[in-house]
Amino acid sequence: MPFTLSLRRPFVADHFHNLPGFQEDRHGHNWEVEATVELVSEADEAAFAKALDAWLEAVDYHLLNTLSPLDGRNPTAEALAEWAFEHLREADLHPHSVKIREKANYWALCRGDATS
Repeated sequence: MPFTLSLRRPFVADHFHNLPGFQEDRHGHNWEVEATVELVSEADEAAFAKALDAWLEAVDYHLLNTLSPLDGRNPTAEALAEWAFEHLREADLHPHSVKIREKANYWALCRGDATS
C-alpha cells in the first residue's frame, strides 16, 4: 500500500541577490529542506534518502550563485525548492512537495501532482 514519507535535512549555504534596484552582499543561512514523497513500499525509503542527500551535497557549504542548476536565476528559497523537487522527480520518485526554509520566518513550498 502506498504511503507518504517526509524527510528533513539542514544545510548551510551562501548566496546574494543582484537584481535591478536591489543588490545585496554575499551572506549565508542555516537552511532546511523538507521533502515529502509518495512511496510504494518501505524498501523505497532508502532511495528517497539517497536522492535527497545527493541534492544536499550539491548545495551544502556552497555559494548558490555559482551552481549551474541555478544559472540565470536568483538563488532564492523558491528556486531551491523547485530544483530539489525536480531532482527528486528525476530520481524516479513521486514528490508531493519540497519546502525550503531560509530563515525561521521565511520559507518556500513547491508542490506537484505525485502522479506526474
